[in-house]
Amino acid sequence: MLASLHDFISAAQLETRTLPLFGCPIPAGFPSPADDHLEGPFDLTRHLFRNPASTFLARVSGDSMTGAGIHPGDLVAVDRALRPGHGSIVVAVVEGEHTLKRLQLRAGQPWLVAENVRYPPLAVVHDMELVVWGVVTHVIHSLGHG
Repeated sequence: MLASLHDFISAAQLETRTLPLFGCPIPAGFPSPADDHLEGPFDLTRHLFRNPASTFLARVSGDSMTGAGIHPGDLVAVDRALRPGHGSIVVAVVEGEHTLKRLQLRAGQPWLVAENVRYPPLAVVHDMELVVWGVVTHVIHSLGHG
């Protein structure tokens, strides 16, 4: 589940923010990087939003996508300019209700598949209204520290 579509935040409305970026990969152990490895400012907004005019942020509610690393409270970047394909994680509107699921095409029929075994896949049959609203490109979540 997502917040209602009118609660989405447009990426075009966000201020540009730059952060320092280390010029070398950071090992998951020692040694720690030094300031002389800084590459320069990194525009996080530009990195996250390839198409700012068509990209929105939405907060996730529900646990149907935890297997894909998307948890309740996370923010997802949703790009409406991208064409969804088999395997894309999408914001879909089914029968007027929006949801976050993985799109699968099985024998030409669309299915919306959760990434949590507690939720069955949904076959989108011919009489159902389905609109794929956008493709999820990034997930932003806290690791629970602080």
